[in-house]
Amino acid sequence: MRTSYGSARSVALAAAVIALNGCVKSEGSSKSDTMVASSTQTASTSKCAADNGGITLPAGFCASVFADSIGHARHIAVASNGDVYVNTWSGKYYQGATHAGGFIVALRDTTGDGKADIIKRFGPDAQQKNEGGTGIGFYKGALYAEEGDTIAKRIVRYHISTDSMTPRVATADIIVNGLPANGDHPMHSLVIDASGGIYMDVGSASNSCQIKNRTLVSPGHKPCIELNTRGGIWRYDANKTNQTFSSEERYATGIRNAVGIALDGSGQLYSTQHGRDQLAESWPKLYTAEQGQNLPAEELLKIDQNGDYGWPTCYFDGQQAKLVLAPEYGGDGGKAVAECASKKAPEEYFPAHWAPDGLMFYTGSLFPAHYKDGAFVAFHGSWNRAPGPQQGYNVVFVPFAGGKPVDPAKFEVFADGFAGAVKQPDRAAHRPTGIAQGPDGAIYIADDQGGRIWKVTYKGTGK
Repeated sequence: MRTSYGSARSVALAAAVIALNGCVKSEGSSKSDTMVASSTQTASTSKCAADNGGITLPAGFCASVFADSIGHARHIAVASNGDVYVNTWSGKYYQGATHAGGFIVALRDTTGDGKADIIKRFGPDAQQKNEGGTGIGFYKGALYAEEGDTIAKRIVRYHISTDSMTPRVATADIIVNGLPANGDHPMHSLVIDASGGIYMDVGSASNSCQIKNRTLVSPGHKPCIELNTRGGIWRYDANKTNQTFSSEERYATGIRNAVGIALDGSGQLYSTQHGRDQLAESWPKLYTAEQGQNLPAEELLKIDQNGDYGWPTCYFDGQQAKLVLAPEYGGDGGKAVAECASKKAPEEYFPAHWAPDGLMFYTGSLFPAHYKDGAFVAFHGSWNRAPGPQQGYNVVFVPFAGGKPVDPAKFEVFADGFAGAVKQPDRAAHRPTGIAQGPDGAIYIADDQGGRIWKVTYKGTGK
């Protein structure tokens, strides 16, 4: 399980929320629905904070705190006029009071200073037994988002008024219903292609499909029936309403938890994969504590229809740079490969237990040419790297050339310092989760620990 059990809200944080709400405007709906050109589009006019909102960036880049304390901010979608939409989440992964109002947050910067001065919320709230969600995206001007409770989630569609930033009608269209929301990974991130194909993560309900989940030396189910409805990517149609989740729409399998999911500039689908946990804790005769800390690698996957990426039978050993057999399925501590030789290996891999939660490909022209067509990955940060320090809590960049990573084992730390001085999951100040590109080429980074959104722009001269 790779999602934060977020810390309780403090009195100081509550005061910050009140202060924030006091300095933003709330607009009513206009009589017309003409396209409103938000100043959010204009990165060149944004001012840079002296401390970049508390994070570090490469030379020439700067960040502003676009919004703060908006709830557990998960994924981001940016409209063509620059308005920013964030899906927020509550439920068992987070402690403390739920933010009042709907879970979808609309943000607009009308002054060009890099800060949202209009903030609105919509969608069902906690009183309507909603707990929000992760997935969010635009298609044909409509906003698609995940919402629901701890039993079932759904993907809904809101027809947004660009004047008011909010839905034209309060009731959303149900696009996909009955998404499983129990077990270890109940989130459903999504991306929508040009034809309306919704590609959606349905994460595993367990760590490694053991007969007894997360239990000492418990073997794996053979076969892992869970794969019929979990542990993969499903495809639905954004143009159709009232679709029902089933095994028939599975697009790819063997992916434990693809929280980061995105299309590159050519339309190729990619996702991240959260590697499994607790090799040493569950199999102490096969793995040392140090091996448990550093295995398995996190992954960036190139998704092909009907592709099998190995979970739960296999995991990717970053030290050996290959898929190996998991101990639940006869593995011997990393030597045996067996059927893993036929599974699809990652395009890029990262340190263990960093929890990749956000993915985007940079297609803009604001940043230097080095970043063109490369991948940004937002790491939520670890909870189970003991006995070593918890790590991650950053955004990295993977350069691409010819449609592939330049080096499958190398990446660049782009943004860091989110966690603050103490990098522990329940004490980290911020945990990067969502990342998206605006029409001006700026990028937005969401944090589901402190509820902050950063806007990152480039002010340097090197292109």
